[in-house]
Amino acid sequence: MTLLVIAIGGNAILNPTRSSPVEQQRMIDETCREIVQIIQMGHDVVLTHGNGPQVGNLLAMQEECGSVMAQPLDVIGAQTQGMLGYLLQQSLDNRLRESGIKKQVVTVLTQVIVDESCSSFESPTKPIGLYYSEFKARRIMEQGKKMIKNKKGYRRVVPSPLPEKIVEEDIIKNLIRDGAIVIAAGGGGIPVIHRNGLLVGIEAVVDKDLTGSLMASAFGTETFLILTDVEKAALNYGKENQIDLDEITVSEAERYLKEGHFGKGSMEPKVLSAIKFIRSGGKTAIISSLEKAVPALEGGTGTRIVA
Repeated sequence: MTLLVIAIGGNAILNPTRSSPVEQQRMIDETCREIVQIIQMGHDVVLTHGNGPQVGNLLAMQEECGSVMAQPLDVIGAQTQGMLGYLLQQSLDNRLRESGIKKQVVTVLTQVIVDESCSSFESPTKPIGLYYSEFKARRIMEQGKKMIKNKKGYRRVVPSPLPEKIVEEDIIKNLIRDGAIVIAAGGGGIPVIHRNGLLVGIEAVVDKDLTGSLMASAFGTETFLILTDVEKAALNYGKENQIDLDEITVSEAERYLKEGHFGKGSMEPKVLSAIKFIRSGGKTAIISSLEKAVPALEGGTGTRIVA
């Protein structure tokens, strides 16, 4: 068995345009069928996942219901991490049973230490939640929250500091050694800081791909698999001269980043996470789509980033 850390995007769990519980469960079941195929290939798996659509839904509920006390982002992160962990754990357990595989699935509510001095706390840029009209946006900004405007409307922005350490790292390692399939650090983990020697939650959102990279390095995996909604990373994405990337080196990936080929809220953090993993001693990072995960691991598709 080889250990594999897999990061799946939040949109693989819930399509923001069809956000019903039934649709969410259908997508989770499809995701878990793909994960089972990977396990059948001979991999032990640590799974992390996005939670963007779910966080957005909770924020919208809070903002529309003034009689309910609003919860801070770290608590919302914990709520969605627990909810999605439960749904993924149950579905993955059921899919394993259907396949005749006897393995326990465990969700670990995971805290991630971040740097309180990170510049993102002074100048937040991470967009979260729904798009709002100017009228609603002004009401939200009056509460001290920051918003940005684009073609679709106004959207809230929050700090997104770099993850530094997984608090429950040793617990997860023990579970892996015991043969469990672990779901951890959902949504990038619950952001916490050290204050007077104690852990304290802080309002922020941690990028789940960067946390996945941190976990892959900490657990000594050779391969880090990042699953998104496209089959390959590309240069000049969406243009007539688009070039799909099959295999690139870290140096090439860094050059393409500087040239601005990867979208800041989409492909850029995935490529950056892959670079960090390889720079920390990993062998291969693969970026591909959920439905192409198995052929990507077999070398038939996806973008591979190597030293």
